[in-house]
Amino acid sequence: DLSDPTLYFNKELGWLDFNWRVLALAMDPRTPLLERVKFVAITANNLDEFVQKRVGGLKRQEAAHVSELSIDGRTPSQQLQMLRAAIAVMHMRTTALWEDELKPALAGEAQIVVKSYDELDMDQRRIVAAYFQDQSYSVLTPLAVDPGHPFPFISNLSLSLAVILRNPKDGAHRFARIKLPGRRWIDVSPADRPDQTVLVAQEDAIRAHIDELFVGMDVAGVYPFRITRNADVQRDEEEAEDLIDMIAAELRERRFAPVVRLEIAQNAPDHVCDLLMNELDLSPEDIFRVDGLLDLTGLFQLANLHRPEFQDPPWEPVIPQRLRHDAGLKGGMSIFDVIRQGDVLVHHPYESFTASTARLIREAASDPNVLAIKQTLYRTSDDSPIIAALIAAAEKGKQVAVLVEVTARFDEANNIEWAGVLENAGVHVAYGVVGLKTHTKATLVVRREPDGIRNYCHIGTGNYNAKTARLYTDFGLLTCRPELGHDLAKLFHFLTGFAPTQSYTKVLVAPSHMRARFEDLIEREIEHQR
Repeated sequence: DLSDPTLYFNKELGWLDFNWRVLALAMDPRTPLLERVKFVAITANNLDEFVQKRVGGLKRQEAAHVSELSIDGRTPSQQLQMLRAAIAVMHMRTTALWEDELKPALAGEAQIVVKSYDELDMDQRRIVAAYFQDQSYSVLTPLAVDPGHPFPFISNLSLSLAVILRNPKDGAHRFARIKLPGRRWIDVSPADRPDQTVLVAQEDAIRAHIDELFVGMDVAGVYPFRITRNADVQRDEEEAEDLIDMIAAELRERRFAPVVRLEIAQNAPDHVCDLLMNELDLSPEDIFRVDGLLDLTGLFQLANLHRPEFQDPPWEPVIPQRLRHDAGLKGGMSIFDVIRQGDVLVHHPYESFTASTARLIREAASDPNVLAIKQTLYRTSDDSPIIAALIAAAEKGKQVAVLVEVTARFDEANNIEWAGVLENAGVHVAYGVVGLKTHTKATLVVRREPDGIRNYCHIGTGNYNAKTARLYTDFGLLTCRPELGHDLAKLFHFLTGFAPTQSYTKVLVAPSHMRARFEDLIEREIEHQR
C-alpha cells in the first residue's frame, strides 16, 4: 500500500542527512586541515539556507494552521519539533568540532592562531585599538532601546552585539544593539614571526572597546547574537502582471520577513534572551545557544588563507582531447568543425568548462555564419564570460534569446540584474515559465553552412558558471545531431513563446513527458524480472 506513511523518509530530515555528509568531510582527519575548516563553513552556510527556506516554510504553515500531513504522515508542527531537535544537535556538533578540534589543530600544525582578546599581548592589543579607532569607530552605529528609541530593525544573518548598559545616576538598565561591519577577522600577527598568523574576531575587539561607544554609562554585559529570517515567501505567478516586479517585491518583503531563528552566546542571561524573543516574536524553541564562535560561515576567510600545505592541491582542468587544437592556431579547427565530426561529452570539473562549453558560446558570438544563439541561464558568475559573449553576439546583430530564471533561490537579485544588462544590450530576455522553475541547462546555436542551416547544441547539468564548473561534478554534451537540434528548437519555442503542447523525439522534458517516460522504463525493468 503506497499510502502507508511508514514507507517514506521525511524530506526535511533527508536534507539534514545530506548536510551531515558535508560535516563528515570536516570530521575526517584524512581531509587537509584548511579543507576541514572550509567544510565546517559550508555546513553552516547550508544550514542557514535550510532554516531560511524549509524551517521558515513550516513555520508559515503552522501559523496558517495547515493540518495537511507530509508524505511520511507528519503535520507541520510535528516536523518543526523534529527539525528543531535535529538542528540543535548539528549546531552543537559543528561548534564543538571547530572549538575543540580544528582551532587547536590550526594553532599547533599550521601556526594559524585564533585568539580571544584576553589572550593578546600588549603589542597585539595596540593593533586592535588602532583598528578600532581607524576602521570601526565611525562605522559602528549603537542603537538604544527605550521609550524614545524603538527596537531596531535587524537584517537577516547579520552578526550583532546585545549590550546591557547601566546608568550610574539612577541604576536603570538599558538595552542597545550594535551591528558588526562585514570584516570578521583582525590580523594581529607578530612582526617577528613571519611563519605565524594570529587573528582575533571582530566582535571580541569591539567588545574590548565597547565603553568608548557608551561614554557615561556602565557596560554590564555584551553578548553576540544573530537572527535568521524566513525566505519562504508565497507568490502567485499566475496573478502577476510583471514577473520581475513580483520577484523584486518579494526580495523587499524577504528583508522584513518574520524571524525564524535566534542564535545567541551561551552565556547570555535569560532576561536578554527573553527581550529578544519577545521583540522578534519567537518561541523558546527558536533560540539556539552557542557555546563558541557564532556564525561559522566566517571560517570561509580562514579556509582561503594561502597555505597550500594544508589545502587540497589545486586541480587544473584538462582540455578534452578533441578540443585541444583551437581555431586560432595553425592547423586548428573551430569548435563547429569538431562537433560535426562527432559528439563531445565533457565531464566537469575534470575537463575544462572554459575550453568546451564557454568556447562554444564564445566562438558562436564571433562567427559570422552564426545566425542565432538561444540559452537558458539559472545561475552564473559575477564576471561571467557567458554573459559577455551573449552581449557581444547581440551587438554583432545576431538574434540572441535568453531565458533567465529569475526565481532561482537566493540568486533572484543577481538574475534580475543580469536580465537588465542583457536587455539593454539588445538580447531577447524571457523570465521563466509561469508556475514552473526552469532548471534546464541548454544552448542552441543556429549556423548557416554550405549545405544549409545546422543546429549546434549544448545540453548539460550544472550551470553556465565558469567558477562553480571548477568545483562541481557535471556533464555536458556538445552535439549537432539533427534530432536533438530540432528538439531544442521546439523547447525554446515553448520557453520563450506560446507552444505548450510540443512533442519531442529524443529529449525528455518535465513536467510534460519526463515522469511518464521514467515510469515506462521502470515498468519495463519489472517485466524483465517476471
